[in-house]
Amino acid sequence: MAITWMLARRWSNYGVVDVVWSAGFAPIAIGYFLGAACRAYDTKLNGFPEWSFLRALVLVAMVAFWSIRLAWHLGRRVKSHHPVEDVRYARLRTKWGASAPSRLFGFFQLQGFLQVLLSIPFLFACLNSRPAVHGNPFAIAEMLSIVIWLFGLIGEATADAQLARFRSNPSNRGQVCRTGLWSWSRHPNYFFEWIIWISYWLYACGSPWGWTSLIAPAMIFYFLTKVTGIPMTEALSIESKGEAYRDYQRSTNAFFPWPPNRVKSKGL
Repeated sequence: MAITWMLARRWSNYGVVDVVWSAGFAPIAIGYFLGAACRAYDTKLNGFPEWSFLRALVLVAMVAFWSIRLAWHLGRRVKSHHPVEDVRYARLRTKWGASAPSRLFGFFQLQGFLQVLLSIPFLFACLNSRPAVHGNPFAIAEMLSIVIWLFGLIGEATADAQLARFRSNPSNRGQVCRTGLWSWSRHPNYFFEWIIWISYWLYACGSPWGWTSLIAPAMIFYFLTKVTGIPMTEALSIESKGEAYRDYQRSTNAFFPWPPNRVKSKGL
């Protein structure tokens, strides 16, 4: 994150932190896996004789695929706008003035700390020494989590693609995307992102004390709905789209998908 901050300052574009934050979970999960593997084969520590490589590998694959896909998506967005900076970071720089570089350095370090804290479910899964039952290394919670992860990943990718397709049409400039998943939720990408984190926690529940990593999806939910997600995004949307977005707010749930209320939208 310190290197990211130096590059962001050089490029005058602090929005790159979102890309690095997303991409960073893949090497973290891989690091946990390698650390657990080394410990398993360390005869001095007596290792994990029943440790399942397949169980940990599946978790690492889930994290890496999601992490790289999201980073690629965000990277394309940053690249398409560069050298114009994401309005959120541009406003922070304006608000903080001369102290912006140092304060943003602290913000970047906080992102690094959150990466480690949120990756606790990955650590539990990689250190899980539970023996296979009847040749099956996966617990029910782990198998269920894979299904939920696929649901979340497909939903998030679909929401991103629908919004990108809407924005690519010049005739939609200044309009509100209300098609596909965006007609059921104002932020379906955030909702499915949260679902993915639920799946990671559920996977960790197959490990001793893994349930304690509930802090990860709880924090993601809090940040998405109360801090940097919905509040900032909606404030900017109201500024740029005005009454059209307020009508969207009246008719469509903010987070959890639900059929739109057309009557409420018309003000009846």
